[in-house]
Amino acid sequence: MTPAIAGFDYRRVPVADGVALNAAVAGSGTPIVLLHGFPQTHLMWRHVAADLAADHTVICPDLRGYGASDKPAETDGTTYAKRTMAADVVALARALGHERFALAGHDRGALVAFRAALDHPEAITHLACLDVLPTLDMWDVMHGTSAAVGFHLYLMAQPPGLPEKLIAAGSDAFFGHFLDIWATDPRAIPAEVRAAYLAACRDAVPSIVADYRASAGIDVIHDQADRDAGHRLRMPVTVVQQDWGAALGFDAAARWRAWAPDLRHDTVTCGHFMAEEAPADITKVLRDLLLR
Repeated sequence: MTPAIAGFDYRRVPVADGVALNAAVAGSGTPIVLLHGFPQTHLMWRHVAADLAADHTVICPDLRGYGASDKPAETDGTTYAKRTMAADVVALARALGHERFALAGHDRGALVAFRAALDHPEAITHLACLDVLPTLDMWDVMHGTSAAVGFHLYLMAQPPGLPEKLIAAGSDAFFGHFLDIWATDPRAIPAEVRAAYLAACRDAVPSIVADYRASAGIDVIHDQADRDAGHRLRMPVTVVQQDWGAALGFDAAARWRAWAPDLRHDTVTCGHFMAEEAPADITKVLRDLLLR
């Protein structure tokens, strides 16, 4: 049996033509939507979501192309654009009765959340982005041998065909590699959750690659257009990143501040999967954000 977030109801919600999202929903009160990262599903929020549901309506979807949500074939280079995936999230919240809501995302989900906040500022009351830079900034700071840590970004940016074949030939090894090297505490992702992540990725190689390929193409175009136009995030924003210190090699807070005038930038001492490794810290960060 696939693990689930205890106490949450599961729904399939149509959000676009031929696309429905799998979403876990619980609680009551002001709404917050939590978006997962790679190579995970909505289950990454299981600890944080259960805590927040005590006094908020909490919505945890699988993104388009991931988990139990629909995985449409890429057609024109925009099927997995963050603009498209952000529109899914806004449509999901509206279908559940919420015109305005707080939004938090980790990794890939943070890129979707960032795009939703730029494209739909009337809908997003608060924004939290965990352990990521905006797409345009990510490509700006990656260079030289330090970019080796992002080899998967370059692999999945290649034209359709080769990346999908290579990854599908050893999907558990590929996706498991990131679960292993990005976690400082392996116990944070128990065996049954790890197995669920690997099974979900195994069934979604083409859509995951399409998501990453979009971030080397159409997503850059959209971010650049917003940067050129001087568009900024209008809502309170919190960014949480790993505490790399000087080893990071760039000023992440400054990068984010250029997009978000009302920014709070925090660091946590744990691995990339911070909602699973340090759930109490992340819950506090989100609760503090919602009070701003």
